[in-house]
Amino acid sequence: LNFALGIEYVEQEFFRRGNEAGLLSGRQAAYLEQISVEEQAHVALLTETIIDVGGTADVAPGLHFGGSFADAGRYLETAAMIERTAVRGHLAALSGLLGDPELIQTLAGVFGVEARHAALTADFAGHPIEDGVFRGWREEPMISGQVMAAFQPFLSGAGAAADEAATTQ
Repeated sequence: LNFALGIEYVEQEFFRRGNEAGLLSGRQAAYLEQISVEEQAHVALLTETIIDVGGTADVAPGLHFGGSFADAGRYLETAAMIERTAVRGHLAALSGLLGDPELIQTLAGVFGVEARHAALTADFAGHPIEDGVFRGWREEPMISGQVMAAFQPFLSGAGAAADEAATTQ
């Protein structure tokens, strides 16, 4: 579950910062604000679940998002990539919960919401329906190493603070 929580930390912080940047208006702004609220709820749910089963919830990593908020197009494109990665990562995380119906139900509920987020952000980013918003009859999992590789540009490291400052001014 900490793997799923890590995904949610990235999403929660991304949408918080993106929405604060004020790049969107109207319907797009309203939906991405709602996504932000839902990502916060996912973090709370997964943290509580980890603690309830006797675990220790990981802390949020330091994050930076480079040029993701340079304009509305970049924000939406990055949002679509993050949500698509989240769906595939949560699907992989489900396989590690086999044998525990309550945990499966918890993460499956998050997975379903993330799938809606992925479709919505892909649509807002202008992805085509075929091979864009809808990618076949079956979702493919993305194991932790693949998710980490996709999110690596967002994890804080050398130069992250300068990079973040340059994109938020």
